[in-house]
Amino acid sequence: QLPGKKDLFIEADLMSPLDRIANISILKHEVDKLYKVESRPALSTSDQFCFLVRPRIKTMRYIADIVNADKMSGRSRKYKIIFSPQKFYACEMVLEEEGVFGDVTCDEWSFYLLPLDEDIISMELPEFFRDYFLEGDHRWINSVARALQLLNSLYGPFGKAYGIGRCAKMSYELWRDLEEESEGDGQGRKPEIGNIFLMDRDMDYVTALCSQVVYEGLVDDTFRIKCGSVDFGPDVTSSDKSIKVLLNAQDKVFSQIRNEHFSSVFGFLSQKSRNLQAQYDRRRSMDIKQMKNFVSQELKGLKQEHRLLSLHIGACESIMKKKTKQDFQEMIKAEHSLLEGFDIRESTSFIEEHIDRQVSPIESLRLMCLLSITENGLIPKDYRSLKTQYLQSYGPEHLLTFHNLKRIGLLTEQSAGETLTAVESKVSKLVTDRAAGKITDAFNSLARKSNFRAISKKLGLIPRVDGEYDLKMPRDMAYVFSGAYVPLSCKIIEQVLERRGWLGLEEVVRLLNGNEFSVSGSASAGLGAGGPGAGGSDSTLPLLDSTVEDNPAWESQRIVLAVFLGGCTFSEIAALRFLGKERG
Repeated sequence: QLPGKKDLFIEADLMSPLDRIANISILKHEVDKLYKVESRPALSTSDQFCFLVRPRIKTMRYIADIVNADKMSGRSRKYKIIFSPQKFYACEMVLEEEGVFGDVTCDEWSFYLLPLDEDIISMELPEFFRDYFLEGDHRWINSVARALQLLNSLYGPFGKAYGIGRCAKMSYELWRDLEEESEGDGQGRKPEIGNIFLMDRDMDYVTALCSQVVYEGLVDDTFRIKCGSVDFGPDVTSSDKSIKVLLNAQDKVFSQIRNEHFSSVFGFLSQKSRNLQAQYDRRRSMDIKQMKNFVSQELKGLKQEHRLLSLHIGACESIMKKKTKQDFQEMIKAEHSLLEGFDIRESTSFIEEHIDRQVSPIESLRLMCLLSITENGLIPKDYRSLKTQYLQSYGPEHLLTFHNLKRIGLLTEQSAGETLTAVESKVSKLVTDRAAGKITDAFNSLARKSNFRAISKKLGLIPRVDGEYDLKMPRDMAYVFSGAYVPLSCKIIEQVLERRGWLGLEEVVRLLNGNEFSVSGSASAGLGAGGPGAGGSDSTLPLLDSTVEDNPAWESQRIVLAVFLGGCTFSEIAALRFLGKERG
C-alpha cells in the first residue's frame, strides 16, 4: 500500500518471527534501507518511512521523535505505522499527545499465530506474562480470543472446551462473543480439533520453576531457543563462527532426542554415529553402479545427518560443562526435596550457599521462589535473611525484583496473607465490582496461597517408586523431572480429559482458586445443538460420541489443543507428547 521507495523500520522482537515466514529479500520489496527500531536513522533521502512494530508506548515515542525532528528541519515525508498483532488505543493517545497523530497513517497486521513445529503454535508475545499476571493489564486477552477465532475458522468448531484460570475464562468468553458477532467462519466445517484446554500459567508455577532435564529444555536453558531456532556459538560448532539452527521435527537427529531425559542422549548419539560410520563404510565394497547410486541418492542425506550429529554432540558437551560448573546434581537434589517436602532446612542452606557463592542470580531466585511456593510462603525470618543475602550478593537494584515477585505471588512471606484479605474486602466495598476486578486481581495474587502440598497429595504428583526409576523406558510423565514429579499442569489436563470434565476434581479446583469451565459442543458452531445459544452450559450433550470408534468424529476427538496463557516450558511439551503417545 506504499508504492515507491521507502525505508523500513522493524521492531527487534518481530525479526525472529518474521524470519520464519518471509526472508529479507521478500521484505526488501522497493525498500531502500532496513533499520532496527531503536537505532537512529542516518540521514535518509527516502520520502516514505514505514514502521513495523509492536503496540508499545516506548516505540510510539521513538516514532514521534523521528516525525518531529523531520518537522523541525522542514522535511516532509509520508509515515505509515503497521501494528502487529493489533493496534491499541493507548498508542494512538501517545501519538496524539506528541502532536504527530495527523502526520501518520496506522494499519494492523494480524499476525496472531506462528507454527514453530508440527505440534507447536506460538503467539510470540513476550510481554504477555508480565502485562497480565504482574500489571493486571487485560489488553492481550483480545489477541488470545482472536487467535482462537482464527483456529476455529481454519479447523472447524472445537468439540469440547475446558479451561481453568481467570485469563482462560475471559479469553474463552470473549472468543465466544467474537464468534457470535462474526457468525462463525468455521461453521459447517468438519471439526478437526476434538478438545481444547485453556490454562493460566499461574495455576502451576512449580513446573516452570523446576530445572529442565529433557534435552530440548536444557538446550533452551543453555543457549535460549528463540522462535524455534537457536544460535550455536563457536564452542559448539568447533569453528570460529556461530550458526543458527532450526530445531524442529525436520531435524532427523533432534527429533529423536528432543523429549529424552538428558542421561540417555549421549548413548543415543554415540550409537547414531556408529550407524552413520557403518553406512559410510559400505561404499568400500561397492561396484561402480552402486557407487553412482550411493553418491546421487544417499550421500547428501548422510552428510546432512553427520553435520547435525556433530552439532548436537557439541551442544551436549557444552551443556555438560556449564551444568558441572553450576553443581547441577546438587541443585536437582535440593529441588526434589522441596517438591517432596523433606529436608527443608537443608535445602534452605543450599540456597543460601548458592547465593553467597554467586553461582547465578537467576538460578538463586528460581530456587527461592520454588521454596516459597512449595511451602506456602517463607517464614518471615527466612524471607528476611535470604533477601538480605541476595541483595548483598547481587546488588540493591533487585529490591524491585523482590517487590514484583511478591506482588505476583512467586516469593512471599507467611502470615502476611490475613492482613491482605482484610484490605481486599475494604477495597471491594469501596469500588463497584467491575472496577474492583482489576484491583482485586492484583491483590489476589498477593494473598493467594499456593496450596502446592495439598494439590500434590490429591493428584499424586510425587510418584512412589520401588527401586530405580527407569528413565530410558519411562512409565509416566514424571520422567521429565527424573521421575521425581509429574508436572501439575499436564496432570490436570490428563485428569480432565479422562473424566471429560471437572467432576471429581472439585477439591483440586478449590485449592487452585477455581475459575474452571467445561463446555460441550462449542456453541459458536450451533452444530445441531439447538442453535448458537445452546452449547453454553454443561447440560448440552457432547456432539462427538467418542465411545464409538466407527464414528467419523472419532479421529478429531483424539486431537487436543492445550493452550498455555503466559507461556509453557519444554518439559511440559515433552510430558504432553508422552501423554499423547500413551493415549493415542
